[in-house]
Amino acid sequence: MATTNDLKNGMVLNLEGQLWQVVEFQHVKPGKGPAFVRTKIKNVLSGKTVDRTFNAGLKVETATVDRRDMQYSYKDGDDFVFMDVKTFDQVYVSAATVGEAATFMLEGQDVTVAFHEDAVLFVELPPSVVLTISHTEPGLQGDRSSAGTKPATVETGAEIQVPLFLNTGDRVKVDTRTGSYISRVTD
Repeated sequence: MATTNDLKNGMVLNLEGQLWQVVEFQHVKPGKGPAFVRTKIKNVLSGKTVDRTFNAGLKVETATVDRRDMQYSYKDGDDFVFMDVKTFDQVYVSAATVGEAATFMLEGQDVTVAFHEDAVLFVELPPSVVLTISHTEPGLQGDRSSAGTKPATVETGAEIQVPLFLNTGDRVKVDTRTGSYISRVTD
């Protein structure tokens, strides 16, 4: 048990038998009336995001979530196989549970897998990953980095928007939360 004053981003709450992860929160103390906590929470299983307001100091039940560092090994049918980097145990995770994270996952990539009572809740990628552009149209002569963007397909199959000066074979850093281009990577 915790109070709403203890909320932190990433904390998992057990509300009415369902698990919800705190995406963001804000303590509000209006000039009139009692203080309250405005939150945005995401259902761990369905991915649905809702806004919820709690009275300040209200007791909420927290869920014990075990986050393990794992490595993505390979895809087996509809399941993704992850290996625990400490025990070398393999865990099969359904594509529905992996969700959007699959669009930026490469074999051998380190991820965080969250468990609750030995059931996989979700897979978290690092904030950014480096990927190679597998296909993009060539930019036009005179294009500059501030001149706009064009679609590019990266090695995982995801399509992102990149500056016009990038070409097939270039390596780029991509934000895994938004799917947006961050920068070009030069080795």
